[in-house]
Amino acid sequence: MKRLVLAGVAALATVTMMGAASAADMGRRQAMPMKAPAYYAPYNWTGFYVGINGGGGWGSSDWSNVGGTTGTFDLSGGLVGGTIGYNWQMGQFVFGLEGDIDWTNIRGSTSSGICAGLSCETRNDWLGTVRGRIGYAFDRIMPYVTGGLAVGNIKADLAGFGSSDETQAGWTLGGGAEFAIAGPWTAKVEYLYVDLGKGSCDVAVCGVATDVDFTTNIVRAGLNYRF
Repeated sequence: MKRLVLAGVAALATVTMMGAASAADMGRRQAMPMKAPAYYAPYNWTGFYVGINGGGGWGSSDWSNVGGTTGTFDLSGGLVGGTIGYNWQMGQFVFGLEGDIDWTNIRGSTSSGICAGLSCETRNDWLGTVRGRIGYAFDRIMPYVTGGLAVGNIKADLAGFGSSDETQAGWTLGGGAEFAIAGPWTAKVEYLYVDLGKGSCDVAVCGVATDVDFTTNIVRAGLNYRF
């Protein structure tokens, strides 16, 4: 009798364990598979691009000769133009070369100092730059510093006596940030300080050789298309 009881207990335990294993196996088979998160490749800034830009500038000028100076007076105006460039990305660093040419209307005048009783105007009608850029990419956002050559005209106008117009080479330095917005399109905002050095007002116009300084601060936005 005792043997029958023990055999029954053993058989019941075996059936119970088999049922539990089968239930666990069914649970594993019915579990929903985990979906891997979508993969997005980091943005790559390497390549050629062209674009447009526009903004405004404010700066200063002064006229000086053997008779004295006008003192510094303010300049301001707008600008718009085109851009072309190329980027090389190495890790998160982005090295680039960029050139632009803008129509400008940055001007100002004074009637002080050596221009007393007259109107002396300094004007810049066009401005181009060729600059290196060094950026650091945070995926689709790239802040950068930039600097290089600046070329533009300095026009000196003495009301009633005529004007002289010279092309001057100087330098520029600044920084900004560029953002990838959609597909091949990027947008940027930047600041540039530009110094074109000294132009001049001819003796035929001013009566005596006169130096005309020109510096400006530029804030502009741009839209680029990458190839």
